[in-house]
Amino acid sequence: MMTETVNDVKIDEKISIAAQIPAKYKVIMLNDDSTPQDFVTSILCLIFKHTEETAKKLMLTIHEEGSAVVGIYTFEIAEQRALEATTLSRDNGFPLQLRLEQE
Repeated sequence: MMTETVNDVKIDEKISIAAQIPAKYKVIMLNDDSTPQDFVTSILCLIFKHTEETAKKLMLTIHEEGSAVVGIYTFEIAEQRALEATTLSRDNGFPLQLRLEQE
């Protein structure tokens, strides 16, 4: 059995790949009257990886201004960290709220 090969195949199509940088999302922590400031500070350190000093400054900003951006991530990471913080808060009986906003 003989196989013929064709060497004169011409491809005129060019493949273009448009790579896009994923959108970033801000995780915003909201103030409430029930969640203790120490608990907020611990969440900022534990989940959002802030230093103790930065976490205290953010906690005061949240308390005084009503909200603050606690991190900027891709959507999946922002969603996961907000979910972890909300779950930890609920497990401890606090109504802490977070929201995501596209940057």
